[in-house]
Amino acid sequence: MEAELKKLIDRCKANDHKAFEIIYRNYYRSLLGVALRYSSHRAEAEDVLQDAYIKIFQSIRSYRGTGSFEGWMKRIVHNTAINTFRGKLKFDLYIDTTETGNNVSDEDFNSIFEMFDEKDAIALLNKMPEGYRLAINLYFIDGYSHKEIAEILDITVGTSKSQLFKARNYLKNLIEMYNQEKIV
Repeated sequence: MEAELKKLIDRCKANDHKAFEIIYRNYYRSLLGVALRYSSHRAEAEDVLQDAYIKIFQSIRSYRGTGSFEGWMKRIVHNTAINTFRGKLKFDLYIDTTETGNNVSDEDFNSIFEMFDEKDAIALLNKMPEGYRLAINLYFIDGYSHKEIAEILDITVGTSKSQLFKARNYLKNLIEMYNQEKIV
């Protein structure tokens, strides 16, 4: 860790609010990006980020300097977002896995986001229902397994798989509509 950042963190640990303000400003944009992935609009993301910054400030003494400080803060934002939306989620528990017409494979899905810049990708994610958006974020972007997602969200592995299946197909339909609107 660079010496300047270490000094700043040490000042925060000593309750130096000016130092925390510097950290806030330096990392705001990066951490807002994490919050935006989970939120349906910017104001919601800013609320999540505000809650996360409070948690960061309250728990900064627990940061031991191992690993990336930014990564540590991103994990707090990530967990804050999940906890914020966990109670509001409604999952469809039934899925007919015999559907094949619109099924999107993992490889197809990964190539989908290569077509979009970050702003457009987030805009597409924001048009998805919360459960679908959360499934996409946790599985594809954050790399959790279905078992881990089930534990995080307190759902079954089957529900996690179902949500991801539906989310991929929902996103594919959104992309098709997006492409049609761009042509017109």
